[in-house]
Amino acid sequence: MTKASLLALTALSLAAPALANTPPPRPTLEQAADNAGSYDPHAWDFVEGITTEVGQRQAGTEAEVRGRAWAAAWLKAKGFQNIAIEPYMMPTWVPGEPGKAEIVSPFPQSLAVAPLGDTASTGPEGITAEVVMFKSVAELQAAPEGSLKGKIAFVSNAMTRTQDGSQYGFAGPTRWVASGIAASKGAVATVIKSVGTDLHRNPHTGGTDFPEGVKPTPAGALSNPDAANLERMFARAGGRPITMKLVLTPRFLGETESGNVVGEIVGRNPALPPVLLACHLDSWWLGTGAIDDGAGCAIIAAAAKWVSISGQPLRTIRVLFAGAEETGLFGSAAYSKAHINEPIAVGLESDFGADRIWRFDSNFRETNPVLHKKIAAAVARFGVSAGTDPATGGADLNIVRDQKGALVDLQQDGTRYFDLHHTPDDTLDKIDPVQLRQNVAVWTQVVGILANEETAILTGGPVPSAPPVMNGK
Repeated sequence: MTKASLLALTALSLAAPALANTPPPRPTLEQAADNAGSYDPHAWDFVEGITTEVGQRQAGTEAEVRGRAWAAAWLKAKGFQNIAIEPYMMPTWVPGEPGKAEIVSPFPQSLAVAPLGDTASTGPEGITAEVVMFKSVAELQAAPEGSLKGKIAFVSNAMTRTQDGSQYGFAGPTRWVASGIAASKGAVATVIKSVGTDLHRNPHTGGTDFPEGVKPTPAGALSNPDAANLERMFARAGGRPITMKLVLTPRFLGETESGNVVGEIVGRNPALPPVLLACHLDSWWLGTGAIDDGAGCAIIAAAAKWVSISGQPLRTIRVLFAGAEETGLFGSAAYSKAHINEPIAVGLESDFGADRIWRFDSNFRETNPVLHKKIAAAVARFGVSAGTDPATGGADLNIVRDQKGALVDLQQDGTRYFDLHHTPDDTLDKIDPVQLRQNVAVWTQVVGILANEETAILTGGPVPSAPPVMNGK
């Protein structure tokens, strides 16, 4: 070895420790988003953990309490700051024992049924009555007053698959209002065809409502195959009455405590209005709340984490894991009431499962076209197109709507979502890890752009120097 080579090796060995202690360069936002799409560990860690260690998280119950504690601990372990659980009181309904339905005559057999939220109990002895079928809510509405006295109303209204979930608006009233209409016409109970697109023998639960002055009655959802079977019974009965025994035993527990979980990636300028990322932490009792909405909380938290990996953002990123969404948006309303005078720069929510994002919408396409186009161009590489519909925001973004603020919708593929929605099939194995990572990648890219935007996001103009006065306060 020559003297020159020896000197070179000595210099290299002396430099090695210094090089080893040099932190790797931070990825750019684009690199962070691409990395999230390739190997994100955070979202899966969240949704796998909460569904395994907590499971179903019915609003207002001890299970939801454990869910909040678990989520707060997870945020702390991931380096979020200003973590808090913000409690509020809410009226609490629980489902009771598994529901039972059976046709007594003329074709005796059992049917799969689940109670609908906020409905009454039949008592353990159940109700036995004649069933009257209606093909739609409109047909039920047209029934004469008092014509259902002492009877069970059955509303059958099929839902079909769509990518954007728009059929939910068509079929949803079967669950949302049918039981209240039937009760107002004298029905002692209501059963509906599940608002869902699967052909499994799984009832789809969900909340229903009763008009003011109408006392809640027992109401349940039949699985789609069982509802179709009941339709065939009516076709074959030849005018003979069809009698059903229905046993549903839900209970109202009165006021119990629920709560929201919040955490932040603190920005370089905390005085600027933050970017709010929302999901809901509660779930119905039938499944483990994997797609509705454990995946949504996983996606938003993972995206906030990835943005921080690319560098401290200009604006604070706040995550809101809302409570009690399923039973009445109590968490969303409580958060808005508590924080209405704290301006939000822009709100985004993930609450439509875990399948790929295919479209981006905002409510500032006209008022801030530069930013809208910037985001649209940035997400195109993930297969996301730019939509023209104004974003309306998710259910837990009441505060942004109340403030008339900026909203972004990252539309997920809902083709199979209503196969799983509010059923026992809402479990971890239904989540596609590749599509979950695509969600995190798109969210990382979009949130990173928004969190580093210097001007007012809704208008593109200067950021107000003082909080605006809202709701007359």
